[in-house]
Amino acid sequence: MTLDEALTRLRNTGPERDGWLSNHAPMAVEALAHHGHDAELHRWIDGYRSLLEEAPRGIAPIAPDEWRDPLGDPVRTGDWISFFDRELGLAPWRDVLAVWWPRLLPGIAAGATHGVIRVGHAVRALLAQETPARVEELGQGLAYWAARWQPLVPAGRGRFRGRDPRAALDAVPRVPDQRFGIRNRLAQLATLEDWPDAAGSVPGTGSVEVRLRAIVTAAVLRFTPYGYGNPVMLVHSATAPAAVLRTLPALPVALHPASLAAAWAASAAVTAAYSPATPSPDPAPSATPDALLQAAIDSGDAHAIKFADTALETWELDPDPGLLAAGRRAVLLCV
Repeated sequence: MTLDEALTRLRNTGPERDGWLSNHAPMAVEALAHHGHDAELHRWIDGYRSLLEEAPRGIAPIAPDEWRDPLGDPVRTGDWISFFDRELGLAPWRDVLAVWWPRLLPGIAAGATHGVIRVGHAVRALLAQETPARVEELGQGLAYWAARWQPLVPAGRGRFRGRDPRAALDAVPRVPDQRFGIRNRLAQLATLEDWPDAAGSVPGTGSVEVRLRAIVTAAVLRFTPYGYGNPVMLVHSATAPAAVLRTLPALPVALHPASLAAAWAASAAVTAAYSPATPSPDPAPSATPDALLQAAIDSGDAHAIKFADTALETWELDPDPGLLAAGRRAVLLCV
């Protein structure tokens, strides 16, 4: 089965299930296809398809100049799907993305960052090959992001710009009450005195791409000692900025600085919301690239697959065995 066949099979499924949980199938199959595992797509969908729900129906069409009011309203998800299907039928996908990326970027926390992650997978697939199925999947991702649009607490000017990304993540303050879901946890960022500085201190030096790649690397490596705190949620500290990184080549250069700032804020917010206070003493597991992805596939877990995908993509440019170890840790913890 090819990626386009997989996306066509999933086209009528909704972006969420059970009211809040994200539909990970389009993201997981894109990750598998990206790494050459087309033969696994059919079997993986077979194991996941029963969990999914039908795409929601719309209530009323969204006019192009009246998009602000329904932004962030999950009840309008069906309307957003129709809206982006129409927009992508009228203009090239890069043009639609260039218009909507800066509108959606302030709400990067949408769907526990799954909105931007789904868009990132769709853009990577489109950059590899432009097909109708992939354009439609981009529209699905944009619609999900728009429907669940959720801004983070604003960042400050930042006193620690240029700090090493790993040190910057270690310095992110933790939310005090970690008993409930992500919306409750992110709301607590407003009570943290050090949050504006932490969120505003985008780490690293060099170009936007170099800094963003360093943030992804740091988040992947940090998963090994801290992922045990909440493995499923902490994978997003890496996969959210990775999604922004994948989208950069399709964006106008003028949008790159804001993309970097939002990616860092998302990674820092997930870290603040879910990172445990102390690292695990467990030794880092070993892994090879092929063994890592196969372990993720065998687990059947979408988060394990997506994190392994990010770890491998990062490792290909920086062959640090710690990146593979982090991916293997995620497989062990997410199942």
